[in-house]
Amino acid sequence: MDLAETPWIPTLRFVLEIAATAAFALSGMIAAARQRMDAVGVCVVACVAAFGGGTLRDLLLDQRPFFWVRHTGYVWGILALCVGAMLFMRQRHFKPTERAMLLPDTIGLGLFAAIGVDVAMAVGMPALIAVMMGVITGVFGGVLRDVLCNEVPQAFSDHRPYALCAFAGGWVDVALRQVQAPDWAPLLACVMVTAGLRVLALWRNWQLPAWRV
Repeated sequence: MDLAETPWIPTLRFVLEIAATAAFALSGMIAAARQRMDAVGVCVVACVAAFGGGTLRDLLLDQRPFFWVRHTGYVWGILALCVGAMLFMRQRHFKPTERAMLLPDTIGLGLFAAIGVDVAMAVGMPALIAVMMGVITGVFGGVLRDVLCNEVPQAFSDHRPYALCAFAGGWVDVALRQVQAPDWAPLLACVMVTAGLRVLALWRNWQLPAWRV
């Protein structure tokens, strides 16, 4: 089933992409603020977090121009969001804790995972590759964010399931396409399963085993 055949599905994807971009930009801003970066650093980390996963996806799928180049409003929106958020944080004396970063990071993970699977399926990728594109889109913006902040990426070191949540959500998306579910169902189910599993992992403190030599 090709979601692109339904006229309003591209609009749904676009709305989800805007929400995901904003969520990851916020997580990038909070991460940069925790490192006491200046305004330029905050904007750079926010943009890398917001665009990193989708850019890598587009590179692997040979999609040109990149999604944020096609829609330059994303860039202006992120810059405006950065300015507004920095002013808000200063006025409210907001503390950029790791806990504060979890909500936008979880929302962005679910939204971007769904978009990644959808984009890959739309260009004819097999199921496994589509799921991997969902994981890459959802995870690697946060990985690049943490690298720029001179930290070991949380996706690889936190031990609470992160990429696995996107992997599971991606397979739910693919399965619903195979049973001819309504066009909107795979996208939204992937968002809910991915974000829901991540919330459960944080709430219940699920831990993956650490590799020790």
